[in-house]
Amino acid sequence: MRPGSKRINKYLSESGACSRRGADRLIEEGRVTINGVTATLGSSVSDGDVVELDGKGILPADDRIYLAFNKPLGITCTTDHDDPTNIIDYINYPERIFPIGRLDKNSSGLILLTNDGDIVNRLLRAENNHEKEYIVSVDKPLRSDFRSKMESGLPVLGQITLPCEVEVLGSRRFRIVLHQGLNRQIRRMCEYLGYRVVKLRRVRFMNIELGDLPLGEYRRLTPRETEEITKNDLHFNP
Repeated sequence: MRPGSKRINKYLSESGACSRRGADRLIEEGRVTINGVTATLGSSVSDGDVVELDGKGILPADDRIYLAFNKPLGITCTTDHDDPTNIIDYINYPERIFPIGRLDKNSSGLILLTNDGDIVNRLLRAENNHEKEYIVSVDKPLRSDFRSKMESGLPVLGQITLPCEVEVLGSRRFRIVLHQGLNRQIRRMCEYLGYRVVKLRRVRFMNIELGDLPLGEYRRLTPRETEEITKNDLHFNP
């Protein structure tokens, strides 16, 4: 093996594309190429080599960017530079990145950004399996049946929302954990019950917490956080 190179299965697992065992299967199935040549279990990868899985490039672990950003109100989760409120110009990160999912312009809190297009698709495809936690304030006192009605599911956009977890924090304030991401879901659920959301802040996505990250600031994900969002092998059926 060339100096500085690594086995292709190790490269794939470190990139977050799959587990080491999963990499072996993908290689045996002929789905991995190195510089356009089908890889084998004995293949190695060096700096500058182009690795593709099913025709899509796999970024080396060191080149991947994962950011947690505390989005202020008024910032739009779009990459459209014609929109003066777009999140990309606001952050002004030196490399090309894009948001994973979105938060409404009138909502604040945790949003993730990355340069890894593959993980964006993977996370959004499996969105109903990922917990998203919010702190919400509404315009009038919560009735005694608010929690049970929210948790049991409400009609939104032609379907009944999945079960969720709700904790009442005050007369007009609650915490909610969703397992799906319908458009303006929390606002629509509250509207159905006769409430208007006046403040909505996302404080957690999966294992990544907003914590004390200042408003309008971002940070790199920790190795443990990165491992959690990249660990699931979603490229093949076990």
